[in-house]
Amino acid sequence: MNDQEISSDKLSSKVNALLIIDVQGKIIRPIFNKDSIIKNIKKLIDAYQILEENIFISEQNPLRLGVTIPELLPMAEFIKIEKMEFSLAKLEKFLKEIKHKKVNNLIVCGLETHICIQQTVLDCLQKGFEVILISDAMGSRNSVDHEIALQRMTQSGAILTTTESIIFEFCKTADRKEFKEIRNIIMR
Repeated sequence: MNDQEISSDKLSSKVNALLIIDVQGKIIRPIFNKDSIIKNIKKLIDAYQILEENIFISEQNPLRLGVTIPELLPMAEFIKIEKMEFSLAKLEKFLKEIKHKKVNNLIVCGLETHICIQQTVLDCLQKGFEVILISDAMGSRNSVDHEIALQRMTQSGAILTTTESIIFEFCKTADRKEFKEIRNIIMR
């Protein structure tokens, strides 16, 4: 694992987007550690809706693989992108929306780490985005695929962190009026 730290200035001075990749019914069933992953993605969504904006959800071939599982649909506005490509960065709709919102940082979670996440991340890094991987909010069917993909993405320049760490970085201070709400999200 890579213990790179995310500079607070990096998060505050740039526009962030949360990418929730392919958390669909048929994809999630065989995923290793899926209950923990779902719980962490839910925490990310709940905190992100309070502290940030720009949520993107992708669905891989939803006609065959189902739609995003209902508990992981944000209450706030989000952009949904249906795809057949494994990499979101190959889709003009995604690139256009990211550019329009002036996004620089991509906070990535979802499924599967070694397929759609890895291909999206490697392509986004090549396009000059900062990519932050939420390691405990993503997974694969096999833990070895997840671990090797994390290594490959971090070696290519992605930053590795966890759900709780990124939520506290977004919050920045316990003096913030939303802190009690954020703390409650973390503690559940």
